[in-house]
Amino acid sequence: MKKIGFIGMGNMASAIVQGIVGKGAIAGADVFAYDHHPEKLQAMADTYQIGVCHSEEELIDAVDTVVIAIKPYYIEAFLNRQKERLAGKTILSVAAGWTYEKFAALLDPSCRILCMMPNTPALVGEGVILLEQTHSLTEEEHAYVIQLMQAVGLVEELPTHLMGIGGAISSCSPAWISMMIEALADAGVLYGVPRQTAYRLVAQAVKGTAALQLETGEHPGQLKDNVCSPAGTTIRGVKCLEEKGMRAAFIDAVEAVMNKK
Repeated sequence: MKKIGFIGMGNMASAIVQGIVGKGAIAGADVFAYDHHPEKLQAMADTYQIGVCHSEEELIDAVDTVVIAIKPYYIEAFLNRQKERLAGKTILSVAAGWTYEKFAALLDPSCRILCMMPNTPALVGEGVILLEQTHSLTEEEHAYVIQLMQAVGLVEELPTHLMGIGGAISSCSPAWISMMIEALADAGVLYGVPRQTAYRLVAQAVKGTAALQLETGEHPGQLKDNVCSPAGTTIRGVKCLEEKGMRAAFIDAVEAVMNKK
């Protein structure tokens, strides 16, 4: 698995490459990429010294491991085009909705397959990377993927039937949390805090709260209670958020993702 190639260099693939190369988990010289938009590749090559390929075929032939990072609806056509060339390769996927079973049905049996679902905070080494428990990697390959992905965040393995919901709460939530940060910062601006200062204050509060929960393992409700003094200010805000349906809104957002057809 020493040479890894990315088919597609969108936001997710870029985040992974910047994470694993930037953190020193792999040398840029061992990473290759192909994308229909050459400007994306050149920008990554200039910064991280990765290899730029000019066709799918060139990339596949250059690497041991192919990371499929194209839109899910393009994958089947790609696999049909390149099935013979992919034979014997290790295949990693970051495509939503694709599972080991779906890939195995379309690829040569000699391929070793693992599906992953990372999120964009991998860019700064604070991502969540879900790995499907069902895979066909060798023990050594599987350990290497875990080691590689740990350079960009928290790695969790889930059974196939939980990959969808796991992705909804880890890969979609950065967008919702960003909306929350923006809204709280807007409130700060309303009362006179400069916008960039407001963003920093709220973002650090989010980061610190998350770190506190991960470090202590305390129930989030307990961490909330720790801030709420009797007849204090925070509990008044909690009451308002409950009245506005904050919890139900987040749950409804996840349900909307899960019910997408």
